[in-house]
Amino acid sequence: MIASVPLFIEYEAVAQRPEHREASGLTEQDVRAVLDTLASLIEATEIHFLWRPQLRDPDDEMVLETAINGGADFIVTFNQRDFVEAAKAFALQIITPTEFLRRYGHEQQQ
Repeated sequence: MIASVPLFIEYEAVAQRPEHREASGLTEQDVRAVLDTLASLIEATEIHFLWRPQLRDPDDEMVLETAINGGADFIVTFNQRDFVEAAKAFALQIITPTEFLRRYGHEQQQ
């Protein structure tokens, strides 16, 4: 799992929004614990090359750039539609979190 510093800061900001905490049923402390665990698992990726613009949504550009610069095989997102064309151009798979867990979740249990 990879992330750039700006991308992880974005994850933090989104995860801590009141509406997301309410939907998940997590407290601020719970969210912080999840983010701390996630941060311990992530390989930091530096952005050496910018590929903008590639996507319709400028806010998604840092996700794509992190994936390309980090040598990712796929991007895990609910927002598959916005990444389809760029994924083809950079030979990336775009999969949902559910698909990711189906494919790779069992490896963590072994």
